[in-house]
Amino acid sequence: MTTLNILNVLGEQVGTVETIFNIEPNKSVMHEVLTAELAAARQGSASTLKKGEVRGGGRKPFKQKGTGRARQGSIRAPHMRGGGVTFGPKPRDFDKKVNKKVRALAIKSALSAKVLNSEMLVLDNNLDSVKTKNMVNFMDKIDSKKVLFVVSDFMADSDWNLYLSSRNIKDAMIIDITEVSVYWLLKQEKVVLTKEALAKLEEVLA
Repeated sequence: MTTLNILNVLGEQVGTVETIFNIEPNKSVMHEVLTAELAAARQGSASTLKKGEVRGGGRKPFKQKGTGRARQGSIRAPHMRGGGVTFGPKPRDFDKKVNKKVRALAIKSALSAKVLNSEMLVLDNNLDSVKTKNMVNFMDKIDSKKVLFVVSDFMADSDWNLYLSSRNIKDAMIIDITEVSVYWLLKQEKVVLTKEALAKLEEVLA
């Protein structure tokens, strides 16, 4: 077990908590899952028309012989202006299959890496009002601008107030535990979880 500091919204330490996120990070698994997450984010909507899909070109553009030009059968051939595209992209799905246990290990490894590097904190979230200035001051206290806030449930008033207070801060990101991914854990400098979010993540990933 590893100990994490619990801070209030003023950036003051109000306690500590034990966490299970202290395993040796599995870099190969994190890379596999990160690759899958980035692939799944691709739209895959690029599309071009083949020769048979381009409108027009039903008749021969000019006679076969006697013009001195190369013979042509259609003005929609790939080498003609406005013609079809050879081997062009078509809509496709870039998703890669990742087993549930592999994904869970990758997230647990990413969280453990943050803990080992002292880049994870726990927030005693008791926000009863919306004030962005408070969250800006909090980020100054922990000396980081690129912060990932993780809450347990946006339906809870305190978590919703935290979302409204931090959503307009540049380089800050706030998600709930269902959206936790290797990408965001590695992208942001520090991870700040509410006590409830930490408990639920440990319950799922134990």
